[in-house]
Amino acid sequence: MKQIVAMLGDYYHREADSRASLLAALQSQLGEGSINVRFIGKDQLVGVLSEQPDAVVLFAEDRLTPQEDEDAKWMTDEIAASIVRYVEAGGGWLAWHSGLASYDPQGDYVSMLKGYFLSHPSEHQPVKYSGDNIAFEIMDEHYFVECRTEETEVFLRSSSIDGASIAGWRHAHGAGRVLCLTPAHRPEGLLHADVLKLLERSVVWCAGE
Repeated sequence: MKQIVAMLGDYYHREADSRASLLAALQSQLGEGSINVRFIGKDQLVGVLSEQPDAVVLFAEDRLTPQEDEDAKWMTDEIAASIVRYVEAGGGWLAWHSGLASYDPQGDYVSMLKGYFLSHPSEHQPVKYSGDNIAFEIMDEHYFVECRTEETEVFLRSSSIDGASIAGWRHAHGAGRVLCLTPAHRPEGLLHADVLKLLERSVVWCAGE
């Protein structure tokens, strides 16, 4: 049974929304007993990484209370180093939506991801996603990202009235796997059938198919 750990939710993203999406995406594997999902808090992460689960899903930005204190962050250098060691030893890491946001662009975590969130328009717009035999459109927070495309495999792209960007990429890191995925923000997008398919494939890939 594959052991999946999920750390979800932040100031701008309700944990309940991404949790519902992840459970719906993995419904068939959970029913078969081929995957187990454990939800944890930030204070549990380093301890759980030492257990070397098959994959970790992060849907949470680095800022803790951005409206009150822009500089309050949870990912210390020590936590970032623990994440990198976990992946290099064979773990899988899925940086999902806000799991790409507000982390130090010069830090070890972003270096491992080979990309990070830059910005999104103030208004939600219809966003088209396409790639890897999938194409769909949802009302979304269109993430624009920086990505070292020469060092990773881009498998998903996005476009909207505001422009175009990369929306999904994956690569090996040490003995492990890293995948970055930008959709989605709104509850209806998180539960869209094509987003669920994409999320399922991403978790399975990270966990080592």
